[in-house]
Amino acid sequence: MNAFIDSLDPGNTPFLNEIEQEAKRTNVPIIRTQVQSLLRLLLAMRKPTSILEVGCAIGFSALLMSEYGPEDCHITTIENYEKRIPVARENFRRAGKEDKITLLEGDAADILRELARPYDMIFMDAAKGQYIHFLPDVLRLLSPGGILLSDNVLQDGDILESRFAVTRRNRTIHSRMREYLYELKHHPELETVILPVGDGVTVSVKRG
Repeated sequence: MNAFIDSLDPGNTPFLNEIEQEAKRTNVPIIRTQVQSLLRLLLAMRKPTSILEVGCAIGFSALLMSEYGPEDCHITTIENYEKRIPVARENFRRAGKEDKITLLEGDAADILRELARPYDMIFMDAAKGQYIHFLPDVLRLLSPGGILLSDNVLQDGDILESRFAVTRRNRTIHSRMREYLYELKHHPELETVILPVGDGVTVSVKRG
């Protein structure tokens, strides 16, 4: 079913396709095809002028959002992994997007606390065990009516298992992700749907 759905996807621009192939060759994880399609849809619906991304990697998803978002859209993205930061900056330069994308270097928890402006859309794609810790600042920064998209929330199906059925080293991430999903579904400020797209995504809208 996933292969059939992916076969219908029209793809992205040649440059984005090139970045995607580079990521695959160097084993850098990027958002899956169906998540790319969902992002393009949300960008078309919400037309955000300000986007915050938590987890930049080599910049593929930031470039996708900049390409398919409104002309006046600005993206702020956060990355902590030193080896990927220069690659992301070079990709932004190659795309001519240096004035459209701001890359903040450092720990997302520290950076989120310092940010103050509201964002129309926030894309969460960083360390999965930290989502629950980022949430208070993410909600503070999300504008009313804004969209919070969180990727890789089903952990290749492990989220369905008892914590004792997953490997010991993954139990903390497992329990934190379950807590995160519960919080998204029960938070009074959010309306959330969990979708089995890619490795699982949540789409939340902030009420108000």
